[in-house]
Amino acid sequence: MVVTIRDVAKRAGVAVSTVSKVINKYPSVSEDTIARVNKAIEELHFIPNSVAASLSSKQSGRVAVITDPDGQTLASSEIMMQYIMGAVKAGNEARIDVIPLFFSMLKGMTVEEIEHRLEVQNIRSIIMCGLDNDMEVLLDLVKREKFKNVLVDMPMVDENTSNIGVDHAQAQKDILRKTITENEGPSASVLYISGRTNSYVTEERVRGAKELAEELGYKLTIVDGAFSEKKAREITLEYGRNHDIIACGSDLMAIGAMKALTDMNIFHPVCGFDGITLMGYTGKNMNTVRQNFMEIGEEALREAYRLMTGETGRSIKVPYNLVHIRYEDVLA
Repeated sequence: MVVTIRDVAKRAGVAVSTVSKVINKYPSVSEDTIARVNKAIEELHFIPNSVAASLSSKQSGRVAVITDPDGQTLASSEIMMQYIMGAVKAGNEARIDVIPLFFSMLKGMTVEEIEHRLEVQNIRSIIMCGLDNDMEVLLDLVKREKFKNVLVDMPMVDENTSNIGVDHAQAQKDILRKTITENEGPSASVLYISGRTNSYVTEERVRGAKELAEELGYKLTIVDGAFSEKKAREITLEYGRNHDIIACGSDLMAIGAMKALTDMNIFHPVCGFDGITLMGYTGKNMNTVRQNFMEIGEEALREAYRLMTGETGRSIKVPYNLVHIRYEDVLA
């Protein structure tokens, strides 16, 4: 028996037009009505016509790539877009539909509502990029194990979940060691400008800087830069004169730090992390860790397919390079 929108309206005790408004997420519908309609949709296993049409392909399951470009800088959005491009490329090769979604599209939804939204689009696997430790609803979505999950830079592993990314602690140690070794001046004190405090990659990169400080015996000052170029500039203006080297948990913050040093007419070595294109336009000599985000997206898609075929979750470490990004490197 085919379930219609009228069946849903009858079960929920509302008008057909109200069901349509809930499906299309009109803002004028009360939370109580939304809950009743969604409950009826779930109980009747109703799939809206627009979604049902999209499921008429022969594809047995889709993969959603969920990223967070909203509220980010252009540089951060570049990273997220490369993840998506890589996943789409690998998906085309494997004949798997890849559906890009953004965290903002799921904002305010319960985990049950997100599950339903993904299920009606025939999504069987999720690639999550930019997931932070305080994103409780999305973390709960992963832990419920309804989907096959591939997490970029988040160290969760279970039967249905794999993670993928570079060894951030080791990469931070390597790039900082390289910067200290190449420095011809003093290297007794390092100012480390970290990213967001709720970020796993921040925790790992800070850990790497601390471990190297213990190994080499330099004084380490850590200040939260929130992955912000502006904040990194302000921090460097305040602390930069009293430190020999400035290490940053992202390239964007490294650019802000170098701008501050230039404004103060002093020179200290600066290193970043990520290898974004924008680094090539600064005209400054800065070390950084280059990650191939597009290849990570490709590998994440292949891992999602592996999980969808019945394999169990695992942790995958991908390579990185220590580089100077030059202007010539970013020319098309």
